[in-house]
Amino acid sequence: MPILFDEATRTFTLHTRNTTYQMQADRFGYLLHLYFGARAEGTMDYLLTYADRSGCCTSPHEAGTRTYSLDVLPQEFPFQGNGDLRSPVFVMRDGEGTFGCDLRYARHEIRAGKYGLPGLPAVYADAEADGAQTLSVTLADARCGVEVELLYGVLPELDIITRAAIVRNTGAQRVVVEKLQTACLDFVHGDFDVMTFNGQHCMERKLDRHEVRPGSFSVGSRRGQSSHQYNPFMIVCDRDATETAGRGWSMSFVYSGNFKAEVEQTQYQQVRMQMGLSDELFSYPLEPGERLVAPEVIMTYSNAGLERLSHNLHRCIRRHVCRGPWRDAPRPILVNSWEAHYFDFTGDELVRLAAKAADLGLDMLVMDDGWFAERKDDYRSLGDWTVNEEKLGGTLGQLIERINTLGIKFGIWVEPEMVNEDSQLFREHPDWALAVPGKQPALGRDQLVLDFSRAEVRDNVFEQICRVLDQGNIEYLKWDFNRSLVDIYSHATTDQGRVVYDYYLGLYDVLERLVQRYPDLLIEGCAAGGGRFDAGMLHYTPQIWTSDNTDGHDRMTIQYGTSFGYPCSTVGAHVSACPNEVNGRTVSLSARGLIAMAGGGFGYELDLLELPERACELIREQIERYRGMERIVREGLYYRLSDPATADLYAWEFAAEDGSEAVVNVVVARAEGYGEAKYVVPRGLERTARYREVNSGVVYPAAALMDMGLPLPVGSALYMARSYHFVRVDE
Repeated sequence: MPILFDEATRTFTLHTRNTTYQMQADRFGYLLHLYFGARAEGTMDYLLTYADRSGCCTSPHEAGTRTYSLDVLPQEFPFQGNGDLRSPVFVMRDGEGTFGCDLRYARHEIRAGKYGLPGLPAVYADAEADGAQTLSVTLADARCGVEVELLYGVLPELDIITRAAIVRNTGAQRVVVEKLQTACLDFVHGDFDVMTFNGQHCMERKLDRHEVRPGSFSVGSRRGQSSHQYNPFMIVCDRDATETAGRGWSMSFVYSGNFKAEVEQTQYQQVRMQMGLSDELFSYPLEPGERLVAPEVIMTYSNAGLERLSHNLHRCIRRHVCRGPWRDAPRPILVNSWEAHYFDFTGDELVRLAAKAADLGLDMLVMDDGWFAERKDDYRSLGDWTVNEEKLGGTLGQLIERINTLGIKFGIWVEPEMVNEDSQLFREHPDWALAVPGKQPALGRDQLVLDFSRAEVRDNVFEQICRVLDQGNIEYLKWDFNRSLVDIYSHATTDQGRVVYDYYLGLYDVLERLVQRYPDLLIEGCAAGGGRFDAGMLHYTPQIWTSDNTDGHDRMTIQYGTSFGYPCSTVGAHVSACPNEVNGRTVSLSARGLIAMAGGGFGYELDLLELPERACELIREQIERYRGMERIVREGLYYRLSDPATADLYAWEFAAEDGSEAVVNVVVARAEGYGEAKYVVPRGLERTARYREVNSGVVYPAAALMDMGLPLPVGSALYMARSYHFVRVDE
């Protein structure tokens, strides 16, 4: 059984195929963390140490000894007020406004299947198909009238353990939650690095790795979105861990709003890793009988390097976070109208673009911003989701029919969470926007944010979008979000510290209603590109526009960092025109195409009608090649064969889990005249087998390929691109 309870020692053990997670309710009722590592049997409470450490507060009073201090003991859910002066995951004020609580073990339950969370995205799995189990452990403080239910989900075959928490006010007075994080791992010793994935708009998820040192380190978002700047995903690993060796622990937040991820090394060289909601702009009241749910964190462990850590997460997100028919289906290869026409297009021009797309072998045209109301630039009309039939030369349904007749599917862009001051919606309902009374609002892209914490706002937007979707055969929806939340004020409440959290409950409500009403609609998430690339959005949108930067060179770094926590099936990646509109760089079309093929949402972001015939021929070849490798991109194991920040080659690989085939791709990132020969070394092959390279017909022994690699032509030019497709030769 994945979850075991030893009644004599009050020890909980969670087993997966390769890992064990263990905790214990000690003699005072405090829930101590014992172990998360390679699969092990027995009780690991021998790892706990007790000593009289001067300066540490002893708690509880009944301990009767100075050797017991929660400031040193590893904990599952550390809370403020018990003598532990490390960073807590839970801080509250009671009915009198006093800080401090004392949460102790009250009860537990083990049940089949994976828990769900009310109103929030979460990993899904069942008992029969996946062997999943749930552990519920309730901690209680009778004085404050508060209970915290800790939820653990075990997916044993994937080496995945999830965590969530539900705070309940069981007392007679209002309480206020000032900090609520979901997951904590306490390491009693170790020399670690911390890895985070940082950046900015148009350069998201760059890997940052540095050693854990005394003090506190954190990343997070106070922007009202998971953000371009810091991704809600973190790894702590051995200082010498590599792709294929060493220990690593990861946390991924299944949430799209403000978050904080922390790592603290204490005075005794212990390390605490934690993740959850940000405590900035957060102060959440609970009336008697109310509850607050801490969003889920996905955790996994590997003692075989970072590669296995990523594989565990990729399988989990691809199969147990993403949902619907598009989870396992080939995505349409599309052309987006934005970089072809921006706001300036007509229906006839879109039809011509669709005709060219059909000629090149694409599947879909997406009509981007500019199709609605008076939208001729980004200063007006957001919030007014009515079709500009004059601009399109007819109804939306008629335009879709014209495009469908060409054999091309149709998609559309929307930004439903936003409103312009120059819009009918804002003129009628100015209080529907998040804005502080008496203060000039901060504008982003000349737009404000609608208050999705309010049901009437959500209902209005939902009905408007449905009226658009019902006008024709729309098969794809690009859901954009182009600014941060700054003025946090809702006219619907006097408790402004709850607004950002309630906003995301509202967003998830609208998305869930869309998913249920249009189950076959492919929704792509977008937040000025990669500003909300997180597991929470992937529960509703199985692919996300990875970055507004489509430059092939920069995309090497962006997609490399993204791959640590997210499967390639979720990555939206397009080929755009050169010189690139973001940085002016020119990269070969062959390299741009191959790099974009590393995503499950492949397409083009340029004017196909302006391309020379040679470029059109190359695009036809790229589309044919992508169709041949699409399944392994979507379902295969991903291998990072080089780091584009340090290597001359950007190389990556997709391999079938059964070892039957692999695709190895490489782009020359730095070139020297008459330089040394460069080799790409694949992994993920069956070592004792032989493989035929499909394009050349040459047969290679896998052992030699994985030991010494495959040479590229000497003197390969900058951005030269090569793709090798290996198929196992079965004797």
